[in-house]
Amino acid sequence: MPRLSSSDRKILAITGIAFVLLVVLGLLLAPASNETESATTYSSASRGAKAGFLLLQQLGYNVQRWERPHTELKPDAHTVLIIADSFTVPDAREKAAVAKFIEGGGRVITNGTSGAMFLPKDSSEDNPEPAGLSKQYDSLSPSAATRAAPKITLIPYAFWSKSSAIGLYGDKDHTYAAQLSVGQGDAIWLASATPFTNAGIQAQGNLEFVLAALGNKDNTRVLFDEYVHGYGAEDSPSGHGHSLTNALLLQSALLGLAAFLTFSRRSGPLRPVPPASRLAPLEFVETLGGLYQQAHAAAVAVDVYYQRFHYWITRRLGLNKSATPEEIARAVRDRWDIKDDAFQGALLAAAAARYQPDLPQKHALEIVQKLHDYAVQFKLFPKEKA
Repeated sequence: MPRLSSSDRKILAITGIAFVLLVVLGLLLAPASNETESATTYSSASRGAKAGFLLLQQLGYNVQRWERPHTELKPDAHTVLIIADSFTVPDAREKAAVAKFIEGGGRVITNGTSGAMFLPKDSSEDNPEPAGLSKQYDSLSPSAATRAAPKITLIPYAFWSKSSAIGLYGDKDHTYAAQLSVGQGDAIWLASATPFTNAGIQAQGNLEFVLAALGNKDNTRVLFDEYVHGYGAEDSPSGHGHSLTNALLLQSALLGLAAFLTFSRRSGPLRPVPPASRLAPLEFVETLGGLYQQAHAAAVAVDVYYQRFHYWITRRLGLNKSATPEEIARAVRDRWDIKDDAFQGALLAAAAARYQPDLPQKHALEIVQKLHDYAVQFKLFPKEKA
């Protein structure tokens, strides 16, 4: 195999440098998927829920991530579904599936006005001016959750406005946590997902409330809904490492192919350059014009140019090849919004001049010049390569 020339070595060096830059940029610009500001179990940010997810696992709970549509939920009296900080609005089928899940004995814990949309009854309202970032609220009625946690800490983004549910926590003005019974199951609504977040689970009463709301760990399955955060089974962050690896391999393959094609092109067989034409383009035009002049064939020259003009304008307009001048003028006016009364006259004159053997040369030149001006205006003819 022949040794590489200096120019080939330069190409390979540039390709290697470009590959390294692509890898570095890919690593630097890759989004930090675990830092999203929502209560997702994939996030370790303050508003994420990764700490609570791992803590429940350590405490012995059967904790899983739910990354499937809600229509696949099966009613189960020992399953708790946590819909925290939902990004999506449920449609009728999803809402009916969640209601069926609750009626069959399941429990749903959700928050905010977006989470309340999943419940059979929605009496939540936005709180336009929440007082402070977070606040402690006292229990309003006796229940398993309020006995375990007499106070919890919430951010009052919303409140429950009607008496369609049992108030769990709040103040004299609003209810910020409520419990709704439906069929054999129930739902717990919160003003915010604070008790499940990495920062909020450490606040007074929040962990006790979460454990009481989940129930007995020995026979309870806890599902953290990640489908509402945009994650499907194929989109979970656990598969992002494989995606990055596949992207890097694809970039490497493309760069290698580019280097191979460049080297093979430079090392391929040489082909002779086509011989230049004996006549320059301008000489050819002058020769052809002289022939038409000697033969007094001005009508033929008009016919040649009109046929070319007719071919390109009907092609651009999508008209039939046998379109008349009137049809072409009408299409130009309707489709291109070009109102030029002289255009139809120029077409009719060119079409008629083709059949006049004694057409004066001056008149033929005027007709061709008008058609050429319209061809430039409409940008009909493709640009020829130099």
